[in-house]
Amino acid sequence: MADSTSPFGKIASAVKDSPVAGKITDELKSYAKAKSSSVMGRLGSKLTDVTQQLNDAAENGGPLGKAGKAAADKLADGGSPGKAALSGAATGVKEKVKSMFGGGGGSKSTKATVIVEDIDIGAPVDVVYDQWTQFEEFSSFTKGVESVEQSDQVESIWRFKVAMSRRTVQATVTEQVPFRRIAWTSDGAKGSSKGVVTFHPLADDLTKVLLVLEYFPSGFVEKTGNIWRAVGRRARLDLKHFRRFVTTNGEATGSWRGEIADGEVVRGPDDEDETTDTGDGEPEEETAEAEETDEVGEEAPEEAEEQEEDEEREKAPA
Repeated sequence: MADSTSPFGKIASAVKDSPVAGKITDELKSYAKAKSSSVMGRLGSKLTDVTQQLNDAAENGGPLGKAGKAAADKLADGGSPGKAALSGAATGVKEKVKSMFGGGGGSKSTKATVIVEDIDIGAPVDVVYDQWTQFEEFSSFTKGVESVEQSDQVESIWRFKVAMSRRTVQATVTEQVPFRRIAWTSDGAKGSSKGVVTFHPLADDLTKVLLVLEYFPSGFVEKTGNIWRAVGRRARLDLKHFRRFVTTNGEATGSWRGEIADGEVVRGPDDEDETTDTGDGEPEEETAEAEETDEVGEEAPEEAEEQEEDEEREKAPA
């Protein structure tokens, strides 16, 4: 500290006791206080704008909106901007994961998984088609189908196993054309599907089977399995099991050759022969011709008898 008796000490003492120096000090304190208030005011204004933006995002919904709302709530409760940001980011990640597996607040529509598989089977098309119509037999040779209960030719209950998941669905045949195609829909608690299988004869003993499936998963396990294409792999493997069963058997275990349109049976398998016989009316003409032939056949013996009697009368003596 400077000595008060030295020249510098006397100057410092004079400045300290001067009223001008005291006023300068007061002005500096007022300036610092005003500057601090201005900075805090601008910061508060920016925080208010950020909060409003986050609230607006929250009103629009979705993971980002919910993250913004969480951050805004933290700021409104007096939390620091850093903690508010961390809270918002954590909420955003959580909502994003939930939206991926059906639990988020995003769009309610579920993206369909399209599965397309085909396989060539060394058997005639009628054998391949007939075996496919035996739904209750699928559990005996596939790994994915555990059981099938068929109430009629249109409705059936299928129990599947895909990975670690077991599900039951109600299936409805919407279209069936013998030896050509079978279409269906299915609904269950954890997903739905639409499918079509078509049959294409390549040779007398070779048939191509084409399977097209739209799968709409709606559960956590199903959507997790859908990421790894579990349903597609299961369909591919079961088609191979179907080929093995048909090829080794050589013939179908049963058949149903009726026709279904719009989910209703429009022609039974026993109606096929009647339709073929009646056709467009020509068989009726053939039947009439056959009747005429029978009538001619009945008249022929009578004419032969009359001729024999005439010959006997000519031979008899007068």
